[in-house]
Amino acid sequence: MHITVFGATGQVGKRIVQQALNQGNQVTAFGRNVESLIDQDNINEKLTAQKGYLFDEKDVAKAIDKADVIISVLGGASDGSDKTRSLGIKQIIKQMQKKGKKRIIALGGMGILNAEDNTLLLHAEDYPEEYLAVGMEHLKAFELLLESNLDWTFFCPADIHDKDETGIFITSVNYAPDPNHFRINAGDLAMAMLKAATNQEYIQQRVGISNY
Repeated sequence: MHITVFGATGQVGKRIVQQALNQGNQVTAFGRNVESLIDQDNINEKLTAQKGYLFDEKDVAKAIDKADVIISVLGGASDGSDKTRSLGIKQIIKQMQKKGKKRIIALGGMGILNAEDNTLLLHAEDYPEEYLAVGMEHLKAFELLLESNLDWTFFCPADIHDKDETGIFITSVNYAPDPNHFRINAGDLAMAMLKAATNQEYIQQRVGISNY
């Protein structure tokens, strides 16, 4: 497969890039500082590091030109001032639709999962206030995916730890997993997102995920 990764230098993105390459996939890694992904002593011919700007239509269009699947793990500040998550996914969706691309796996947050009464966890009275601003960004990104005609999957983890994969985690559809330890290793999240990409899992579904 050819996989384009947006947010390729973050803690999840860099692991998706490496895991995808290890599986023999072609990878286009997109970002402002993607040079850091290139090992000069061990250059991988299957990796294209494309330096670009997320809000430049031509840059994004070029990045997805050959992609079979797009993975978006965009990050940013958590205080609500950074609109990268919502505006970035809006630009990716726009260029995917122009090019007839269908499959995208994107990263959100646990607040976008359903509560027991089918409202969102984000809207609960006891939802932690410090996560509300970034949760609203995730919600906007999710709503843009919902409105699109794409085969999307939206991963909704709680705390992401900057650790490698263990392979020991649980996923669930549209609800938080049970048991839920409110944390996931970046490597395990990368593994689950990549598996969804290669196996066509969780199409038009949200995914809860937690380490055991």
